[in-house]
Amino acid sequence: MSSRLGYLGHSTVLLEMNGVRVLTDPLLVDRLGPLHRHSDAVAHLLDDVKVDVVLISHAHHDHLHVPSLRRVRGQPRIVVPKGLGKLLRRVADDVVEIAAGDEIQFGPVTFQALRAEHDGRRGLFGPRADALGYRIDGASRLYFAGDTDLFAEMSLLAGGVDVALLPVWGWGPRLGSGHLDPHRAAEAVLRIRPRLAIPIHWGTFYPFGAARFWPHPLGNPPRDFAREVARLAPETEVRVILPGDATDLPS
Repeated sequence: MSSRLGYLGHSTVLLEMNGVRVLTDPLLVDRLGPLHRHSDAVAHLLDDVKVDVVLISHAHHDHLHVPSLRRVRGQPRIVVPKGLGKLLRRVADDVVEIAAGDEIQFGPVTFQALRAEHDGRRGLFGPRADALGYRIDGASRLYFAGDTDLFAEMSLLAGGVDVALLPVWGWGPRLGSGHLDPHRAAEAVLRIRPRLAIPIHWGTFYPFGAARFWPHPLGNPPRDFAREVARLAPETEVRVILPGDATDLPS
């Protein structure tokens, strides 16, 4: 049974595997505060899709966006880091809190929460919760990193992941701590050694009118990532998917 992945931009990915539809960190609007989408609108791609599971990596508004969750069709199970469930009680009836090391099952697909090296706080006064990544096991074995920097336990995934979804940038001209740039994301590939690496979290949202003045054009991070992976881990294929496009995954 083949698996298929569609990229909707930023960290939003639609995965169809073993008859289960999984959506990660849905951000489906064209504007978030001063940030504007710099790709075609893609929310309509979900109009006829009933999602089974939503995975939330952490509490930042560009990853846990309540208005976008309200637009998701179906009655999905929403999986969030422990401590964030109260934010979503009015959005969905089926909200599951999870901590690093925990596993849940949905049909034939298993989801394991993994730690991430990222500050997961929701603003100054919002709830605090650890950021997570997820390993998804079904017809394919995927690692969705969420937002993270390098951390030692990444090496434990070596040999157990077919596809790694890795962030390679953010939404501004610089990256703070807790993020991967193209080079560090390639180092993550070297540690994880997946068959296929797909860059995410790049080129979708930038402050309005500012992208043309910055030294990192929107399309550079995934190309830089592919070049670095070819140098550091040439046995891994890199597949750059534009927002709105999809690809079949190795099983």
